Amino acid sequence: MKVVIIGAQWGDEGKGKIVDYLAEDAKYVVRYSGGPNAGHTIVVDGKQFALHQVPSGILYPEKKVFLGAGMVIDPEALFNELAMLKENGINWEGRVFISDRAHLILPKYRSMDKERDASRKRPIGTTGRGIGIAYSEKSHRDGLRLADLDWKEKIADLDAEDLDYLNKYRDQLLSMRVDLTSKMWEYRKDNILFEGAQGAMLDIDSGTYPYVSSGASCAAGAATGCGIGPHDLDHILGVFKAYETRVGNGPMPTEFNETSEGELCQYVRDTGREYGVTTGRARRCGYLDLVALRYACRVNSLDSLVLTHLDIYDEMDQIEACVAYDINGKIVTDFPANVDELNAAKPVLQKFQGWKASLKECRSYKKLPKNARAYVEFIEDYTGTPVGIISVGYERDETFVRKNPWKK
Repeated sequence: MKVVIIGAQWGDEGKGKIVDYLAEDAKYVVRYSGGPNAGHTIVVDGKQFALHQVPSGILYPEKKVFLGAGMVIDPEALFNELAMLKENGINWEGRVFISDRAHLILPKYRSMDKERDASRKRPIGTTGRGIGIAYSEKSHRDGLRLADLDWKEKIADLDAEDLDYLNKYRDQLLSMRVDLTSKMWEYRKDNILFEGAQGAMLDIDSGTYPYVSSGASCAAGAATGCGIGPHDLDHILGVFKAYETRVGNGPMPTEFNETSEGELCQYVRDTGREYGVTTGRARRCGYLDLVALRYACRVNSLDSLVLTHLDIYDEMDQIEACVAYDINGKIVTDFPANVDELNAAKPVLQKFQGWKASLKECRSYKKLPKNARAYVEFIEDYTGTPVGIISVGYERDETFVRKNPWKK
């Protein structure tokens, strides 16, 4: 089985935890997009790990993990991350591999990234990690892949500063190099978990362009970024939170009004620990956007959903979720492409009764309070997609499965 996990919102949905949870039944884990701009937080036995480029399955001692062809890799940040893992008792040697088609981020890309965003009339809100520049160079056919470190003519074109930087990591990088397509064919009968980065609404093609990431955070990216075809993908899961968050600029129709809903916003932000793993920035928070979620389900052919942070609502009397947009007096239930329309959108909210009980100990759907189940079932009906996994806390075991993605 080949299972894909993507974010179904604007990133930060809890993909890292879910990849870690499902990796127990996978033999290999492959990250297929993004770079050090991603931040996946995993809590195991009370210990927190923040991963940026290394696939989340690395915390299982017997798993092999791969950085895919769709990624852009910062060598310095990668080896710092691997050193952090080793310091925390995670032996990664011989278990981390990199596609020879993955592109590399050079140090100058970081400053170029910041300068480009600062010069925009409408800044994107980049993390400044050089991601956009690396993908831009890739599209211009001027990028540098891991395979190119053995291309003498290409290396001869680099300036002395770039060459000195790469020489620090060249041998280590080449020792981890693999032909990913060959490996995926070799392992085709095994369970493989494909891990995305960012979220569906930040995809370069189907997201809120131009306020998107530069890579393919859609489900299709799992095929293009891992050297396989779409027919080889067996099950696609979309992870979403019980509310909405976004980092950086761009439209977010259900964002809390800081003036009239500031107390609610701060409660959700603090209770949900909504601060960026990579940047530390406070995330923008809002009501669950079911219009956007249904769009993400459709554009990514999601087989099932994974609901995280449901426990955030434990103490609330009432919950609200967006079921439509009011755009200049017109009720809209399909997600628009036009940025002006999204900026003008006002959420049409539906109220749900809270459950006023802790979900932390729930380990099955039947154990959830009636009102919590009603909220879940409304989401399923609205999106037309079953919720197969529910997370009620940060720990690995604070999760339960209704539909096992490893079973056809």
